[in-house]
Amino acid sequence: MLVTIIAFFVILGVLVFVHEMGHFLVAKKTKTKAEEFGFGYPPRLFGWSKINGKRKFFWGNKDVESEDTIYSVNIWPLGGFVKIKGENGDGVIEDDSFASKSARKRIAILAAGVIMNVIFAMILLMINFGIGIPTAIESGTDETFVKNPIVQVVAVTKDSPADKAGIKLGDEVLAVNGQEIKQAEEIAKIVTEAGNQELTIKVKQAGSEKEVTLTPVLDESLGSEYVDPENPGRYVVGLSTYKVGLVSYPWYLAIWKGFQTTFILLWRILEAFGIIIGNLILGKGMLAEVSGPIGVAVMTGQMVSLGISHLLQFTALLSLNLAIVNILPFPALDGGRIVMILVEKIRGKKIDATIENVMHNIGFALLMLLIVLVTYRDLVNFGGGIWQAVKGVI
Repeated sequence: MLVTIIAFFVILGVLVFVHEMGHFLVAKKTKTKAEEFGFGYPPRLFGWSKINGKRKFFWGNKDVESEDTIYSVNIWPLGGFVKIKGENGDGVIEDDSFASKSARKRIAILAAGVIMNVIFAMILLMINFGIGIPTAIESGTDETFVKNPIVQVVAVTKDSPADKAGIKLGDEVLAVNGQEIKQAEEIAKIVTEAGNQELTIKVKQAGSEKEVTLTPVLDESLGSEYVDPENPGRYVVGLSTYKVGLVSYPWYLAIWKGFQTTFILLWRILEAFGIIIGNLILGKGMLAEVSGPIGVAVMTGQMVSLGISHLLQFTALLSLNLAIVNILPFPALDGGRIVMILVEKIRGKKIDATIENVMHNIGFALLMLLIVLVTYRDLVNFGGGIWQAVKGVI
């Protein structure tokens, strides 16, 4: 449980810190004053800055008059923040204020967090392709760069024979009824031939081999969503498996694969968001498609149990999701602020700072409401088993 919680907060913290660093670096580049750049959230533990021409170190959360950025380490180690001068519309007449900069420079500062998350995901994927990225291997696939191919459990249906027998996500299937398993398709064939006869499945779980016995059931007993319309009445055990392996490339190919995969994933995530928004417009709802903090925490625990390659891949996906969410044209998000600047440019005059702040505050309140609703949905989905769901994967 503790490992899962630590991993969840470390990943979340790193992604937020990287995002804020993007804003900070471009603010510096455009000569916009970053009043404070902090690791973690206040209250402040200690900090340092240039005061009266000299670098000075100080303790505590006291107000400090500094001509340069205050760099701080704060009590709550959950990401970080950057406080940019004039970001709320004040200080227009001062040259180092965000509010005084051209539309192009303000958009660059706002977009930098999103771009930084994309770059960070790209770097993680490049590393992942170098050390080995978990990939499903189709029949006939060239396995030149594949290491340690195994048939792995990628899903276990709740209350199915496999679930009741103790088979878990990430287990390696070694043999069924004494027959060594080399391809995922072999399992379905053996189960179909066995019908309702008892099976013995040998798996590797958490580094140890074990055998379990179970009896297949008709697919309809697991729910209508598991019934194959082309083959109704088939026997199943409630497992989904793939042949997977670590695909590891030379460094020069790993760089290209990481770059290429980043944009493929961005497009896939955008497609998913399009479906969610489309369903919302059509009144079909969207909460079933979304996981909140609880769902992400549980998935983090699962990735930790599967190893560093899966965890890197998962973190890269989260970073890309964070980038896309932040660029959405919604008040309180970076995308919403960029839209305000574009509207201001079209109108030829600035939007009243008070009106803009009210819109962003309303947007923030709506986002918090959405998070509460999605978290509630997670609670409903995981029920009283949240503790077990998280604890059981470490």
